[in-house]
Amino acid sequence: MLVEKESKIAISGPAGNLETAVSRGDADAPLSSLNGVVVICHPHPQHGGTMDNKVVTTLMRTYRDLGVHVVRFNFRGVGQSEGVFDNAVGELDDLLAVIAWVKNNFSQSPILIAGFSFGSSIAARASYSVPGLVHLTLVAPPVERYQYDRDRIFNSPVCVVQGDQDERVIAQGVYDWTAQLRSPAELIRYPEAGHFFHGYLSALKTDLTDILLRQIPI
Repeated sequence: MLVEKESKIAISGPAGNLETAVSRGDADAPLSSLNGVVVICHPHPQHGGTMDNKVVTTLMRTYRDLGVHVVRFNFRGVGQSEGVFDNAVGELDDLLAVIAWVKNNFSQSPILIAGFSFGSSIAARASYSVPGLVHLTLVAPPVERYQYDRDRIFNSPVCVVQGDQDERVIAQGVYDWTAQLRSPAELIRYPEAGHFFHGYLSALKTDLTDILLRQIPI
């Protein structure tokens, strides 16, 4: 599929069309030879989460600037996406529909997944349905509220990003959980950052870039 710099499209999902943005990875960037596609999941739909959230767009720029194509989408009932919120059940189906679209339209491209907060739980569960998944990024994962791993093992390297001052996620629980993972996992920890990483988005982009370059084989 020919990817424009950024295109807005509608992808057919299980509850109706899903509003989606597709961005082209920068040519000649460090990971451009991978020709990979990352799908990014936004935070909780009932708390203002959308694909235009600042953490989500920071993730988008991180991958795009590394040469990875980016697919962002709104879960059902958000923005122009059809349907209604479904308590992380239908949202998982939404992500799987988007991944199926990516496989059909980028047939030779390996897949990466990333998610922020609520979206990280959807990303983690969907990761087991993607054979050959290249990488998984989980930002501020509320591991105390949602299912994430199977026997502490993921099918790809994992990067976890968390702030100590998170007002919505128990940070120490995230650190304990990450330490127990049996898959290759790296942690980015910000002692002064809250849930939305205000004042730390530039650092997040820089630090995640470094880890992606270490964890992703070219």
